[in-house]
Parts: sequence; structure tokens; C-alpha cells
Amino acid sequence: MRVAWTAMAVLLVGGVLSGCGPGPTLAAATAELRKDTQRLETDRFFKNPLTKLRIVERPDKDLPCDKGKFQRVLHATADYGSKPSDVDGRLDLAQRLMENTLSQALHYTVTYDFTQVDWEDARLIEGRKDVPGITVKVILVPESPTWRLVAKTDCLPRS
Repeated sequence: MRVAWTAMAVLLVGGVLSGCGPGPTLAAATAELRKDTQRLETDRFFKNPLTKLRIVERPDKDLPCDKGKFQRVLHATADYGSKPSDVDGRLDLAQRLMENTLSQALHYTVTYDFTQVDWEDARLIEGRKDVPGITVKVILVPESPTWRLVAKTDCLPRS
């Protein structure tokens, strides 16, 4: 019986150690962020010219952020379109639309903050892709542009 337990322990430790390897790289995170840019541009809602999707900054430059590490950034803006007189209702719809886009089309894990449900001046949406290490934040405001998106890779080594 002792031999069986020892064999099982060796297999478990070996399995855990074999899963350990180098962490995410800037190249992998950049590739994913570029895919996110393309997914946003081809999304059925955002490709409509009325949304005025504008990619302000593409993730094409390595930005130094720590000793020997870099990150890439995507900045985009877009407009929800129609402006009903009910600001809270408009922000609710715009928030749900962006949360769905981030989670379903772009595959982020969205953090829901129910304390801001009735805020009429602004809302904040946050999402994360742990692998390869990207964080997105979207500020929603009643005026144009409705959405102001910033997605950043983690501070990562180039290789």
C-alpha cells in the first residue's frame, strides 16, 4: 500500500511541475490584444458607422513599464447612438451592450459592480484575461463618445 501512495505522490508532483513553465510573454499578449482590436472592429454592432468606432491607439508600440519589461495599449472610443431623454436608461443599455461585447465577443471575464447601477454621470466596466495577461477598462458617459475603452497588457518581458 505504501508503494501505491508513493507512486501516486510522484505522479501528482510530476504533473504539477510539468505544468510550470515560463509565464506569459509580451508577444502572446500583443497577439491577443490585436485580435481584440479586430474583433471589436468586426463586431456587428461596432462596425455600424453610426457607432463612430475610432481606434485612437493600436497596440503597435512597446511601452516601457518596468525594468526590462514592456506593455501594449489599445485605446478606442465609440458612441451608443440614439440619445433618449432617460440618461439612466441609456447608460444601462450601453453598459449591458459593452459588458456582453467584452465577455462574449472578446472573451474577457467581466467584473460586475452593482453599486453603480443608477449612476447618471458615468459607469466603469472592468474585464480581465488572465492568460495572456490583459486588463480592459471602459468608461461610459452620457455624452459622445459614450464608450472610452483602454485595454493594456500586463507589464511583461519581450521573450
